[in-house]
Amino acid sequence: MAALSSPPVSEDAVPEVDVHEAARRMQSGELLFDVREPEEYADVHAQGAQLIPLSDLTSRVDEIPLDRPILIICQAGARSERAAEWLNDRGASATNVGGGTRAWVEAGLPSVSGPAH
Repeated sequence: MAALSSPPVSEDAVPEVDVHEAARRMQSGELLFDVREPEEYADVHAQGAQLIPLSDLTSRVDEIPLDRPILIICQAGARSERAAEWLNDRGASATNVGGGTRAWVEAGLPSVSGPAH
């Protein structure tokens, strides 16, 4: 597992949307990446979220389309903010989903259980 190195601190804050806006953007074709660990993802995740744990992000970055807007989610928003910042510092257009999966489930948005495929 490669450590997520800290890039230079960005002048701009990481863009953030709430779970309702994230769900709307997914309907418009934006991809959602969940950066939690596999057991957290298997417990419950936003329907349509693709799992790439934060601990694997550096080695799996080629699985993320850096040329289009993407959404990043975790449990409450801290790990996804870190991941979005790291991706944005490398040319991506990543937006953090504020409140994370906890807020997604509490909002009654479509969620599922089970491991990543």
